[in-house]
Amino acid sequence: MHDDGRYDDRRVTGPGGQPSATGPVSRETTYQGWPASGEPDDPSTRPPDCDPVVRREAPSTGAVRPTSSVPANVPLARDPHDPNGGPANAPTPRPAPVRGNAAVPARYEPQPPVVAVPQQPTPEAATDVAAPADTPPAAGYDDEPPASTYVSRETPTREEDDPPLAMEAMRAVQILNPSGEVTMPRPERTRVMCVANQKGGVGKTTTTVNLAVALALHGNRVLVVDLDPQGNASTGLNVPHHTGVPDVYDCLIDSVPLEEVAQAVEGIPNLWCVPATIDLAGAEIELVSVVARESRLARAIAAYPGHFDYVFIDCPPSLGLLTVNALVAAQEVLIPIQCEYYALEGLNQLIQNINLVRQHLNPKLEVSTILLTMYDRRTRLADAVEQDVRNHFGDKVLQAVIPRNVRVSEAPSYGQSVMTYDPGSRGATSYFEAAQEIAERGVMEPVSRNA
Repeated sequence: MHDDGRYDDRRVTGPGGQPSATGPVSRETTYQGWPASGEPDDPSTRPPDCDPVVRREAPSTGAVRPTSSVPANVPLARDPHDPNGGPANAPTPRPAPVRGNAAVPARYEPQPPVVAVPQQPTPEAATDVAAPADTPPAAGYDDEPPASTYVSRETPTREEDDPPLAMEAMRAVQILNPSGEVTMPRPERTRVMCVANQKGGVGKTTTTVNLAVALALHGNRVLVVDLDPQGNASTGLNVPHHTGVPDVYDCLIDSVPLEEVAQAVEGIPNLWCVPATIDLAGAEIELVSVVARESRLARAIAAYPGHFDYVFIDCPPSLGLLTVNALVAAQEVLIPIQCEYYALEGLNQLIQNINLVRQHLNPKLEVSTILLTMYDRRTRLADAVEQDVRNHFGDKVLQAVIPRNVRVSEAPSYGQSVMTYDPGSRGATSYFEAAQEIAERGVMEPVSRNA
């Protein structure tokens, strides 16, 4: 057979290789019963004496070998997965090369084999794997609930949706209470609270300052009496307490009225402070020879003409005459306890002194509040101390616990409490919760009013 555009086949040419009457047969000419170019081959309609012929490319630059590895005399079987009846072992077609501007003749392009689709289960088999009746259907395009009730699983809650800075700002606004409304309940009578613990460094001054500021910011009238010669409470409230300033020493030794010594705290409405200077360090020695030396502070507070909701007395870290004056003047004792062993060791001695004062000097005195401070949740010791204190004192221990927080320690260096220095910090939030709990307990258990 010569590749000159004609076939030397006696079935399609005349005798001697001459063209038949119908002319030369083109390579694209189909036999009778053969499918047209590009259509699937059907062996049932193929003539019995015709075998598929492997077509070659034009001989302009050389013959191109067939691209299929299937012999030319092997008929192509039908693919059972092909709905159009395409051959299963059909060769993968390659694009015909285009040389110059010559048009590419149309060729037979068999369809690629179709991947079989898994058979769908019958209704009987589907009942075996049907979902339980109480299982809600999966949300889709056809069974979605109404838009008003549909909540996606990815929808975050309010706490997760708010960024940390926004949550901190919300806490700051809640603590500062810029509206000035009375959000903490005011007691029916004045509550005089003595913050005492002979163990130093447990947070007595820090607790006094922050509780007083928290209560004052939320509508309560508060007076802070600094009875510590170090004057740390005066520093925390930014009240002058240098030498020559009228202080609590004048009230104890010279019987100066308390209203002449008290100073309003700048920036905090409804808060006053009686400062302490270094002169107070010699008050214990001078009070030894004074008549009724244990009740000097109690008479000064009782003679104050105004009315306070809370009076906080910051005691020194000792059990001397200054602490005894505070215990006699107070009606409640607030004991801050550091979550360490040393704080527990001296607690029994403090309780014994409180009992002695109650028996001989102030029968109304009671330990009403225990506050855990400097709590470090990373240590087991803190948990052990907390459990021991709660088991011993029961409901007197506040649920609020003050954690270790650097903001609480930084605030006094700026002459502020942590409530105003960083109101969104963990320390400010903890003291705010403690103040709120104290205020709520005062409403349930009112104490006697000042004369």
